[in-house]
Amino acid sequence: MHQGSLILASCTQAPSGAKALVAYRPTYTCPMAKDKTHFSCSDCGGTTPKWLGKCPHCGAWNSLVEAVAEPAGTGKNRFAGRPGLAPSAELRPLSQIEASDFERTPTGHEELDRVLGGGIVEGGVVLIGGDPGIGKSTLLLQALDSLQRQGQKTLYITGEESGAQVALRARRLGLDGSMVQVLAETQLEKMLAVLQSAQPTVAVIDSIQTVYSDQLTSAPGSVAQVRECAAHLTRAAKSDGVSIILVGHVTKEGALAGPRVLEHMVDTVLYFEGDTHSSFRLVRAIKNRFGAVNEIGVFAMTEKGLKGVSNPSAIFLSQHAEPVPGSCVMVTLEGTRPLLVEIQALVDSGGPSPRRLSVGLDRDRLAMLLAVLHRHAGVACSDQDVFVNAVGGVRITEPAADLAVMLAIASSLRGRALPKGFLAFGEVGLAGEVRPAPRGQERLKEAAKLGFSVAVVPKANAPKKPIEGLSIHPVERVEQALEVFRTLS
Repeated sequence: MHQGSLILASCTQAPSGAKALVAYRPTYTCPMAKDKTHFSCSDCGGTTPKWLGKCPHCGAWNSLVEAVAEPAGTGKNRFAGRPGLAPSAELRPLSQIEASDFERTPTGHEELDRVLGGGIVEGGVVLIGGDPGIGKSTLLLQALDSLQRQGQKTLYITGEESGAQVALRARRLGLDGSMVQVLAETQLEKMLAVLQSAQPTVAVIDSIQTVYSDQLTSAPGSVAQVRECAAHLTRAAKSDGVSIILVGHVTKEGALAGPRVLEHMVDTVLYFEGDTHSSFRLVRAIKNRFGAVNEIGVFAMTEKGLKGVSNPSAIFLSQHAEPVPGSCVMVTLEGTRPLLVEIQALVDSGGPSPRRLSVGLDRDRLAMLLAVLHRHAGVACSDQDVFVNAVGGVRITEPAADLAVMLAIASSLRGRALPKGFLAFGEVGLAGEVRPAPRGQERLKEAAKLGFSVAVVPKANAPKKPIEGLSIHPVERVEQALEVFRTLS
């Protein structure tokens, strides 16, 4: 439909008594005005008026999503009168500020406490992410139940399930008689009111992508909503002293969904790792203001929920009755914990384009190690397919795995197994030298404790005092390591 508008024409030359000429000009108005939109980057939160393939602010590709622009406010800041992300204090020199340690509340799960640095800190905000169905909600519900049985006030706020679904999961986990308070809510303002009135010690928000604020018109899960809601919850944690754990979704690449500023606002970021088809789960800390990073907690999924694994090295070691070619054990460090991991290699005749595939290890580093093997040790794999795998689904990022990878490749190529109870670790350089690994003494002691008897290590990591039950062969070059392999196998 259209509406008309009347426009009076000029009538200066009209005869006396004549009627004024009236012109009719149709104008069109839309019955519903379209909301103004812009495109917001899901990585950095930057906005542009039109879609672009690459974000002009952070350079991320295909990260711009359409969102409704927020209406202009009245000029008053909606954060006025609210506390900051950190409590404010008067200006003082650094030397006069008392450096006191933070009090921690153990969760009752040793592996989770290890990752958190000893327990939950008062007023701390933890963000935990992982694939769907990997066990985030299960672990947090178990932790809240343990805290509640210790006398702590706990609150579980669910935005993805109803209270009945949470209760059903608790029954399956054997948490009968649990007094954990449950609230099914997605509106931020109601959550803050409940946090203010209930005054819990620990609260879980499952998940931050479902929370929305009435102050914003964008949909839940959008960049603006996630950033705003996380900022409000962080302020509530710092001002009221409540520990808040946020559950976050992950993208198909495995990164936490939402703006990257979300990870900067919180105190601790944990990632759930592991295959959903396997019974083992790894919880890794990639940021912790109150503890060490790169710590891992190892859990096994059972009918009664997640249980901590006291000896995680057993997960990453295959149980061979006799030694097999292409297998070499190494000792890797995950935070403060030494873990024994089996490296498996398979070298097979390839076609005109040999494949190089690694699982749990850096593929580019594998190509570099093959070149070093050829140049400095005379082991040629240029016409062979090479497959390398870290057993148990663990990802090894430190270069201390180089020596074990090279020995496993040489073992598979020659079809000769390494002796039983053999392990190796050390970084390999492009010149063929074997460099020391950090905290080599702790690695060797862990290996001796688990019954290993032969070790090939960098010369700089050789202990000054012999370790009972462990024969150590220090090497400086790749050629020396392969000579030890030929002697022992």
